[in-house]
Amino acid sequence: MSDTMKAFKDPFVINNPIAVQVLGICSALAVTTQIKPAFTMAIAVTAVMGLSNLTVSLLRKQIPNKIRIIIELTIISTLVILVDQILKAYAYDISRQLSVFVGLIITNCIVMGRAEAYALHNPPVPALMDGIGNGLGYGIVLVIVAFFRELFGVGKLLGYDILTTSENSLITVSADSWYKHNGLMVVPTGAFVIISLIVWIHHNYTKKFED
Repeated sequence: MSDTMKAFKDPFVINNPIAVQVLGICSALAVTTQIKPAFTMAIAVTAVMGLSNLTVSLLRKQIPNKIRIIIELTIISTLVILVDQILKAYAYDISRQLSVFVGLIITNCIVMGRAEAYALHNPPVPALMDGIGNGLGYGIVLVIVAFFRELFGVGKLLGYDILTTSENSLITVSADSWYKHNGLMVVPTGAFVIISLIVWIHHNYTKKFED
């Protein structure tokens, strides 16, 4: 496998930024109450990571070492503002649900970490693939967490009734049945429990631990 493909594929499972490095946890707790905002956040982070890695790699030979952090932050914040404005223009409702968390992508440790650890030392194409791979690896965990939180928290998926007493639900459950809406899944504690289980399962499956 070439280095470019390895940089793209590794973050999905083996070196997943959340499951292995335990990065980006704050936003993962905050935006995963529903699948739609979690999916949108995943796409936004992937776009910012891919383009920031590409830009930093293209400029890596011109960036003075002493001010590299300032330049990287400028690049990332510019891309975050661009993504935020696009969301407000074309997906305003989801943009309101994500609230300040799109703006806080600039503080996501994964974005700055990949720019520093990979993009500054590698050619543009592998750097772009590394950014997209890590963004998608982060996004996969977000969507998985959101799936369980929305399903067991309010009995819905993508806004459709699944485990409710509604006449339109796919699985009709009577009020006195085993299923009750789970308030734990609605609060950040529920996300923390699911992420902890993902990290535990991942570590037992891959035997991959971050030093």
